[in-house]
Amino acid sequence: MRFQYDTIGERFVESKAVAAFSAADTHTLLGALDALGGVRGLDTLDLACGYGYNTRLLARGGARRAVGVDASEEMIRLARAHGVIGADDVATLEGAVGAEPSADGSAAAAVAAVGTVTTVSTGSAGAAGGGGGGAGLRDTSIEYVVADAAKLPQMGPFDLATAVYLFSQATDRSVLHAMFRSIRANLRDGGRLLAIVPNAGAYPHVDWSPYGVRIVDRIHEGDAPLLKAQFLTRPSVDFEFREWAHADLAEAAVEAGFSTVGWQPNRTPPPDGTRDEAYWTAYRAWPISSLMTCTA
Repeated sequence: MRFQYDTIGERFVESKAVAAFSAADTHTLLGALDALGGVRGLDTLDLACGYGYNTRLLARGGARRAVGVDASEEMIRLARAHGVIGADDVATLEGAVGAEPSADGSAAAAVAAVGTVTTVSTGSAGAAGGGGGGAGLRDTSIEYVVADAAKLPQMGPFDLATAVYLFSQATDRSVLHAMFRSIRANLRDGGRLLAIVPNAGAYPHVDWSPYGVRIVDRIHEGDAPLLKAQFLTRPSVDFEFREWAHADLAEAAVEAGFSTVGWQPNRTPPPDGTRDEAYWTAYRAWPISSLMTCTA
C-alpha cells in the first residue's frame, strides 16, 4: 500500500486541489497551529507530506526547519518540482513535472533529479496561516526525504510533527505502533504531534462523494478493515487505506511514550459562492476526518 501514490502521482495534486474535505483538513490544521502560537522559529516535521503542500505552509509560517517525509518517491519528486518552480499553482506544477529536461539544465531538468534528500530554498516565508504572521519575506530551507514513517532515521529533534492521513497507511498493528514510536523518537520532550485521521464507521451509512471522495468497499481482514476508495477527479482515482479506530491510534500513541492524547472535531472554511453554509453544515454532521493531538 505504501507505493500506491507512486502510481497516482500527479493526479493526487489534482484531487487535493478540488476536494472539499482537503480544504476542511487544511483549515483544521491551520487553526490548531494558530492555537499553539504558530510555528515561527520551530523545527518542524511533515509526515506523509505528499507533494509538500503542508511542508510549505510550515516554512512560510516561519519554521526554522521544515522537513517533508513521504514513502513515495513520486510524491517527493512532485514536492521537489514545486520547490524548483517556486509557485503554488497546480497547473504550473503539473506542467513542470511533465516537461522534458532542457539543454541548459534549467527548472525542468532539475525536476527530473531524484535523490534521498533535497533542500529547496523558498523566498516566501511570510503570512500563509499557521500563526506565521505577516513578517517579511526570507529564505527558508525545506528538506524532502524519502523514508518509511515506521522506520524513520533520527532526523530531529523536532518541536512539531504534522501527519495528514499517515496512520491510515499502516498495514497492521505492528506498523501502526512503529510509526508512533518513530515520530516520538524524533520529537523533543514537550513536542507536539498534530495528525489528521479518518473517522471510522461511516461507510456505508454516509455518502462522502459531495466532498471529493467515495468509499466503494470495506474488506474485513487483518488488524483493521481495508477500505477501497476513489478521489472524485475526472476520471476518478482509486486508492485504499486502513480503517483504524481512534482507540487504536490512541493506544499506539501512549505505547510510544506520548504523555497526552486528545481529539478535536474537524473545522470547515468560511462559506463562499461555491460551498455555502448548508454545504458545510452537512459536512460537519459526518466529517471525513478528525484532528488527533499528542504531546511528547
